[in-house]
Amino acid sequence: MAKRVISKQLGELLIERKVITRKQLDYALEAQKEKGGLIGQVLVDLGYASEEAIAQAITAQYGFPYLPLENYEIDSSVVKIVPKNVASQFCLIPVDKIGNNLTVAMSNPLNALAIEDIELISGLCVQIFVSTATDINKAIEKYYKDV
Repeated sequence: MAKRVISKQLGELLIERKVITRKQLDYALEAQKEKGGLIGQVLVDLGYASEEAIAQAITAQYGFPYLPLENYEIDSSVVKIVPKNVASQFCLIPVDKIGNNLTVAMSNPLNALAIEDIELISGLCVQIFVSTATDINKAIEKYYKDV
């Protein structure tokens, strides 16, 4: 599987797109050091950026397609491929499986470790879509409640 070359951090990308300022990023990075979490989520929690703006920035920069999960139906057999704790930890959800390809929606598609873990767990080649953390968390609650 070809790995994408990630040249810019998300914060730099958001500054370039004028979603946030350098000062806001610096503050968010400090908050992230104290509390942990993904920088995108920290920026949302601080009210500096919307989840959609972050998802769109990632989509535009890296060419990952955007998938709004609200009206998307996921088959329960696909959900079972990735354990709930892994889905929650990396803020992702499997949405489709065709042949040896597993399509996964995630809020941070730049997390190579998460992608590698899913490929190891599933034995499948992972295709990435971007979605917001809120959409993914709602989908995790909806689809993993019976799993």
